[in-house]
Amino acid sequence: MALYSLKSNLHLATLKTLSLVSISVMSPQQSVQELFRTADCVCFDVDSTVIRDEGIDELARFCGKGDEVKRLTAEAMGGNMTFQEALKKRLDIIRPSVSQIREFIETFPVHLTPGITDLVKVLHERGVMVYLVSGGFRSLIEPVAEKLHIPPHNVFANRLKFYFNGEYAGFDENEPTSRSGGKGLVIRRLKEQHGYQRLVMIGDGATDAEASPPADAFIGFGGNVVREEVKKKSAWYVTDFQELISHLSVQTK
Repeated sequence: MALYSLKSNLHLATLKTLSLVSISVMSPQQSVQELFRTADCVCFDVDSTVIRDEGIDELARFCGKGDEVKRLTAEAMGGNMTFQEALKKRLDIIRPSVSQIREFIETFPVHLTPGITDLVKVLHERGVMVYLVSGGFRSLIEPVAEKLHIPPHNVFANRLKFYFNGEYAGFDENEPTSRSGGKGLVIRRLKEQHGYQRLVMIGDGATDAEASPPADAFIGFGGNVVREEVKKKSAWYVTDFQELISHLSVQTK
């Protein structure tokens, strides 16, 4: 097993070295595809990417505030307001209590996007580090990470705050994911701390697209919802995770 792992790592290192020469003459889409194929780190958005739903929309519906919050989510994902504005406005409408959060987690099933389990498994097998970087709430995302065998310390998301009686008290504004540009800040820190050379961001929203750079590449995902502004900004736009899985098997000539 150790010998196989060594051979696998050497093979991936060779692919990365060889592709350095050719990537500069590729089309924008081919360049992103090559970066993904030889990536040492992949960061996924969660809502409408890893899972089929927008977690905050589902929580709002659960709390009886669905229509108001869904409209604000659409505006935020389309880039029509800053993320801080959208997050604060939505949470001020929902004002979820500790008991509501707990009941929501217990009763609302996780709807993983088809293909994501296999994709994360393949990435892990290739020795690629996988992170979830979300503007959603950690309490709702950790069950998703558990299903995908992603450790809690590889999750970056927002934290809700509550008063002693369990009522909503706001959110932790020190979390980078609570503000515009936060995902890019998380990615920059990951590269600085771990030395990742080829980090790819995958997501459906404007906050995902704007995280590249510092991400070395961005892949737009439209398998659950297509956001035209994001599609326009994507050199490689996919609607099925199977396309990404298939591309990982491509070999250089």
